[in-house]
Amino acid sequence: MSIDNQIQVVLIDDDPHLRQALCQTLDLAGLKVLTLGEATGLTARLSRDWPGVVVSDIRMPGMDGLELLAELHGQDPDLPVLLITGHGDVPLAVQAMRAGAYDFLEKPFASDALLDSVRRALALRRLVLDNRSLRLALSDRQQLSTRLVGHSPQMLRLREQIGALAATKADVLILGETGAGKEVVARALHDLSSRRSGPFVAINAGALAESVVESELFGHEPGAFTGAQKRRIGKFEFANGGTLFLDEIESMSLDVQVKLLRLLQERVVERLGGNQLIPLDIRIIAATKEDLRQSADQGRFRADLYYRLNVAPLRIPPLRERGEDALMLFQHFADEASSRHGLPLHELQPGQRALLLRHSWPGNVRELQNAAERFALGLELALDNTPDTPSASVLTSTPGGLSEQVEQFEKSLIAAELTRPHSSVRSLAEALGVPRKTLHDKLRKHGLNFADSGNHSTDDE
Repeated sequence: MSIDNQIQVVLIDDDPHLRQALCQTLDLAGLKVLTLGEATGLTARLSRDWPGVVVSDIRMPGMDGLELLAELHGQDPDLPVLLITGHGDVPLAVQAMRAGAYDFLEKPFASDALLDSVRRALALRRLVLDNRSLRLALSDRQQLSTRLVGHSPQMLRLREQIGALAATKADVLILGETGAGKEVVARALHDLSSRRSGPFVAINAGALAESVVESELFGHEPGAFTGAQKRRIGKFEFANGGTLFLDEIESMSLDVQVKLLRLLQERVVERLGGNQLIPLDIRIIAATKEDLRQSADQGRFRADLYYRLNVAPLRIPPLRERGEDALMLFQHFADEASSRHGLPLHELQPGQRALLLRHSWPGNVRELQNAAERFALGLELALDNTPDTPSASVLTSTPGGLSEQVEQFEKSLIAAELTRPHSSVRSLAEALGVPRKTLHDKLRKHGLNFADSGNHSTDDE
């Protein structure tokens, strides 16, 4: 059993009378003490960030104080260990100090000497853990900035939410369109949490056949169904001590949703064909691209499961809402691809940047990453046209001269505006900010036609 973080001092001595006297001294000073008669097994019971100090006699049967010191410092070199020595053991205590002991006390010693040493050691321990926490927080922020690239207010807010939620035990529901990066966010929540050393198990519920989904998630016993010849550990049980990421949760059948709800509420799993309830220490991160509230209203998703999952929702903004993050991400992925393929880096040209900003990115980050890969390879890009996006075939890593780029950019802007509804050429000219005669000249120059766009003029042209 682990030692509670409320314990401030672990006192080890094989002499029960001395152990009781020292415990009373520490207890009267308001310190929470755990006393032990031997040192064996202590290290396994202390977490690396346990906030207390250890006071131990040197000469004890079994594991002695020096062996304990070496074992404890193998796990955490910063843990203060105070050693108690008998008469004539001072050379041994000096050896212990060189090995990293915080202090040593020679018997007999005054109570005040023990209290003074313990209090100084506790103050040092607090300082060490505070610095460790600050370094970890800084590292976490740097990790998030690297994983979730962008300076838009939406991304700053998302990183802030991830940092806050990662430190909790709460299950999380991630909301986001296809390709927005839901698994990236789930992994960040896991890696920044206290579960980082445990497993991260990702499963796409939409990719599982209905016939195997329960066995995959909950496991089964031999003979549970035809073909079940041996025990299978399910994904939930396999993720014990860590995090399970369940993507496309909206595709789960209502029967499986009932079992998931029970698991979330009771934190136990029962294998198919079994009777044993297996306790789970697990965090569930679910993700969906649908509005689960609407699905619940339509009877396609259990309302009670929706409310159970929706305690800590995280919304990933689509790329079209993130402004110039698209440029930063594009260059980031292009540079990564160039490095991976051993190719020279390419910088985006002004016309290319404008076209990227105008694209609505229906495939979100996944689409952008593929486009950046093509750009890095020197291939012509072919972004899917949308009502907000002109043809992007000019987006290559080897653009033509300046005049050619300007001409192509001008044509693309006019073509994009032609895809929007306009009652007249006058309306189109006002939207583009040019006189009607100039617009007519440019339409002829670029081979564009107002009528061909599906718009119909009603005013005097």
